[in-house]
Amino acid sequence: VQLQASGGGLVQAGDSLRLSCVASGYTFSGYDMAWFRQGPGKSRVFVAAITGSGATTYYAKSKKGRFTISRDNAKNTVYLESNSLTPEDTAVYYCATGTRGQGAYGLRYYEDYGMEYLGKGTQVTVSS
Repeated sequence: VQLQASGGGLVQAGDSLRLSCVASGYTFSGYDMAWFRQGPGKSRVFVAAITGSGATTYYAKSKKGRFTISRDNAKNTVYLESNSLTPEDTAVYYCATGTRGQGAYGLRYYEDYGMEYLGKGTQVTVSS
């Protein structure tokens, strides 16, 4: 399993950004995908997740409304779009994949327990 995130950079407060993550080495459509982030001096936290088909999404309560997760299974790519960025959004953003949330617990599983595979992150810095 390989996950390569991209699209980070230096942006200004109020800007929008779209991150991408290209996956390889497994059957992409059969796996849920998610984004996590880790701010400076903070623990890594869950942002959003999406099922293999793309039909269902789940967001951390504090992220709902400003972040949108989506995927293109034809391109083995998952996206995270964000708007109205603030300096508090400064973090390394990681994409991840797994299947443990495909049971009754659902995508919320990943918020509580993380995911099986985590890729290298992409840095997002929001200046004020």
